[in-house]
This record gives sequence, C-alpha cells and structure tokens, in this order.
Amino acid sequence: MNHQISAEHLSIDRVKEIVYNGYKIELSDDARQRIVCCREYLDRKIKESDVPIYGVTTGFGSLCKISIDEDQLAQLQINLMMSHACGVGNRVRNDIVKMMVLLKIQSLSYGFSGIKLDTVERLVDFFNNDVYPVVYQQGSVGASGDLVPLAHLCLPLVGMGHVEYQGEVMTGEELNKRMGWEPIRLGSKEGLALLNGTQNMSAHAVWSLINAKRLIEWADVIGAMSLEAYDGRKDPFTPAVHIVRPHKGQLATANRINELLEGSELIKQPKVNVQDPYSFRCMPQVHGTVKDSTAYVESVIDTEINSATDNPTVCPDEDLIISAGNFHGEPIALPIDFLAIAMNELGSISERRTYKLVSGTRDLPNFLVAKPGVNSGFMIPQYTAAAIANQNKTLCMPSSADTIPTSQGQEDHVSMGANAGTKLVNVVENTERILAIELFNAAQALEFRRPLKSSPVIERIHADFRKVVPFIEDDVVMYPHIAEAVKFLKEEQI
Repeated sequence: MNHQISAEHLSIDRVKEIVYNGYKIELSDDARQRIVCCREYLDRKIKESDVPIYGVTTGFGSLCKISIDEDQLAQLQINLMMSHACGVGNRVRNDIVKMMVLLKIQSLSYGFSGIKLDTVERLVDFFNNDVYPVVYQQGSVGASGDLVPLAHLCLPLVGMGHVEYQGEVMTGEELNKRMGWEPIRLGSKEGLALLNGTQNMSAHAVWSLINAKRLIEWADVIGAMSLEAYDGRKDPFTPAVHIVRPHKGQLATANRINELLEGSELIKQPKVNVQDPYSFRCMPQVHGTVKDSTAYVESVIDTEINSATDNPTVCPDEDLIISAGNFHGEPIALPIDFLAIAMNELGSISERRTYKLVSGTRDLPNFLVAKPGVNSGFMIPQYTAAAIANQNKTLCMPSSADTIPTSQGQEDHVSMGANAGTKLVNVVENTERILAIELFNAAQALEFRRPLKSSPVIERIHADFRKVVPFIEDDVVMYPHIAEAVKFLKEEQI
C-alpha cells in the first residue's frame, strides 16, 4: 500500500495506519513542485540580497550577527548538524523514530523550508526501507524545535551518525555502502530546515494518542467487568443523570457502560448496597473527562503535524523570508503535559477499583482466593498497581512549567516539550500496566459470581482472557500472568 505526501491532511489515525500497516510513501507531484519552487526562490534570494538572512547566510542562535561567506554556506549546515548531535540517555523507540521521519517529510513537503528535493527523497527512502536513525531521548528543550534529536535523525543523510537497519546498528557511512547511496550534499539553509521543527515532540504525542485512545476503550470495558464482579449498581449510568450535565465524554461513557452491561444477569440482581464507591459510580465523570481531554489534545497535535515548523519561513508567493518562531514547542508542550495528567487519572481510578476487588467485601474472598491465609492470592498485584500509579503521579509534574534560557540568552524562553513527550510515553505505558492488573483481578473476581453471567460482551472478553491467563486457585508466580495481561490489551480486539 502507498501513501502520497501531498496537501492531504494527515490525521493521527492516518499516521497509525501508515506506520503500522507497512505503507510505502512517495511525494506527490504538487509536493515536489512546491519543494523545488521554494528552493529555487531561496537560491535566487541568496544571490540577489545584500541583507543577511538568518540561518542561511548567518550563524545560528546568538551567532546570528555573524555573516557567513558564500563558499562556507554548505559547511555551515554540516557543522550545524554535527555540533547539535548531543543526545544522551535511552534510545527513542523505533516506531516513534519512524513517525518522526514521516512527520519531518510532511512538514518539509509544504514548500516553506527551502529544502532540496533530493534531501526529502532520501528521508522517504529511510521510511520505505525501515531505516531507523538512532535518536536519544534527552537533549531537546523544545524551543528552536527539537534540535538535538532531529540532528541525530538527520545525520545519516550525510553519512554520519548511526542507524538501525534490519536489526543491526551501523554508521551512516556503512548504511550508504549497504544501500548504494551517495551521502546528501546539503545546500544553504538545509541543516536548519532539518533540525528546526517539532517532529520529536509531535511523534511522541502521536504515539501516545494512538495508545491512549486504545486504553480509554479498554478502561470502559475493564471498569464494567470490575463493576459486575463487585456487585455494583447500574443506576449511576442512567441517561437522565448525564443529560443534566451533558459533557460529551461523560455522556459517551455512560452510554458505553450501559451497552457493555446489556444482557447481564449479574446487573439485574437485587442490590444490597445503596451506593458504590466513586471509582465505580463516577466512571462517566472520570473516564469521560479523560476522553474529552484526549480529544482536545488530538485536535492540537493534528494541527501541529500538518504545519511547517522550521525557521526561517520561506514564502515564495509573498516574496518573504522571515525569521520567527514556528519552531517553538509551547503550542503542544502544554497539551502534552495535559494528556499525561489525564492518563494518570485513568490509571489512578483503575487502581482504586483493583483495591476494592481485593478488599474482602461484598461476598468476595480476601485477596480473591478461596483459601486466604496460606495463600496471598491477589494481594501483591494491587501493590504493583499502587507503585505504578505513584510513579505516574510523579511524572505528571508539567515539564512545560519550566524554562531554562539557552544560546547565551537569545533563546530565553523554551517549552521543554520534548521532556513532556518522553514522560507522556512513560505515563501511557504505565497506565496500560495498571489497567492490565485490574483486568487480571476483575476476571478472577467474576469467577466468584458464578453461575450468574455477565453480558455477552464481557463474557466473551473474559473467555478470551482465560485462554492466556488462568483462574488462580493457589499461589503461583504472578509476574508472567501480568505480562500476559499487558500483551492481551495490546493485541485483543474489543
């Protein structure tokens, strides 16, 4: 399957489809034309203009007052890439790197960056051949774009840096030999076009949104199973309750829980308890708010990944080359932090439901085993969920609340959006683990309600889960079952 990079709008779901379904991409004719026209315009302006053009005929950052001779313009771009490749820490995972490549191509294709066509086409080659530049998580302050990670992303274009190809890490030079490629010869402004931009932050946000939306769906299903296992009430999901406070996500969650409970024998049983704890009866309000928050963040990231975010902005039609601030990560840094807080809430309420299931109330045995005492049963999975929930809370300190000046004060306010992005990925992964532990507990607890059955949907998911995770009769080593539960959430279709 192929995807053309053109004026087509690139949604979060479309990125997911392209990256994970093995798509090949190519530049459309109009994208090629825009790239070429912009480059030709920039070359003309360099020859004609006596006025320094930032990053094109000058140095970078606080060195913007230093003019560069024409014979040094290409070396200026190489030096920029080399000097900015200062990443440290863990590697960025390959699927996020692939998103970075895709989003960089998309941004350059609009024809406002002054990039050469062959440079963009080599990035297309990287994507289509599953070449993953080695990029590190730490180093970007998210202001002049993601300078450090994008330097690592693009160094292999000129035969430097490292990539992973077919499971092997090699230098950019070795990759060129393997593929029969000549290193790209950068022209003026190209290094800046490649390094400026928010593609590292954006790719982390896109990955997180893809997985957050999946986990939000699971949270409703797992929460409904827990409600059934806890002998909870259906009243809090009555439509009339939510119509009088009609937040979109709240309404959607109440409707979804009702759908999931349709046909359940358990929910129809007379209830002794007048009220359920908040973690059960407030699912519409909490899960729903997470949905609304995620929808907002998706709308912002959607705009970002369909934008030109390098600097200076080259506008041939207006005869303008303007040094401004489209590289600044603030428009997405705050929403990225917001999504981390939202996903933390999804994990937090899940852990509370797990706690209730093991608490020995409502005719459920202590720690969900028939012989507690000699067996600890499900005592410690809840500890694990609590530990993960605590870590999520510590990760919710907003990176975007901080700024540290860089470049001798020229870049005196930065977004820290890259740190927000890497934290968000951790929070999403942690939330998946917490939900998996709740499912592990809910499936166990549901067995103690037999012979009564839950709804067909929940019983189907329970049966599928039992194919990989058994009912726990006596104490066993638990961590492999938790790992299988996490895998189940990744692979099972709801």
